[in-house]
Amino acid sequence: MESHILLVEDDEEISRLIGISLRNENYKVSSVSNSKDSYAVLEQQAVDLLLLDIMLPGEDGIAMCREIREKYTMPIIFLTAKTGEIDKIKGFSVGADDYITKPFSAVELIARVKAHLRRHHQYSILSNDPIVKIDSLTIDKRSHQVELDGNMIKLTPKEYEILELLATHKGKVFSISKIYESIWKTNYLPADNSVMVHIANLRQKLEPGTKHPRFIKTIWGFGYKI
Repeated sequence: MESHILLVEDDEEISRLIGISLRNENYKVSSVSNSKDSYAVLEQQAVDLLLLDIMLPGEDGIAMCREIREKYTMPIIFLTAKTGEIDKIKGFSVGADDYITKPFSAVELIARVKAHLRRHHQYSILSNDPIVKIDSLTIDKRSHQVELDGNMIKLTPKEYEILELLATHKGKVFSISKIYESIWKTNYLPADNSVMVHIANLRQKLEPGTKHPRFIKTIWGFGYKI
């Protein structure tokens, strides 16, 4: 079954060229130029990956990404002329998975699209498996039990939820705000350090004393991943 890619780009020529490149790889492509049409496609069809320009008329890509992430988990790749580190951090903080700066080659775009679709497919399979194994760490999502090297690890409910979230999406970086909103189901307040406290406690239980964590890794400026 062909993967469906939603392309949101208001430059007609760029949109046309990207569409040709993707269709040549046998992807189904829906091309739109604004947020209204994007939401219509998302509501009516299953989308496997979103290519999203940041500079759009009306609602921009950053605001769209934030809203889309409330409902959907497909990979989101930003397409933008903005190259600043702050712009990239802002994009990742609202839920983007990747960031390609214009101009870019069709070869690079296709390579990234394939990588994200492959990874997302692997995540989908993993998320449906009640047992998650990462090296010597085993997480049973049915019983909420965690074992490390065959020994049971006692976690608080929130510690367990954070660990399951990161482990189920192995390799994906989660911002502090995304972790907070996923677990606490409410808007994140920058002054709240609950996530960092729980991460510190998790590390202490999984790898006490280590300065180089094997499981929960810090990605400076972005967040955490396993």
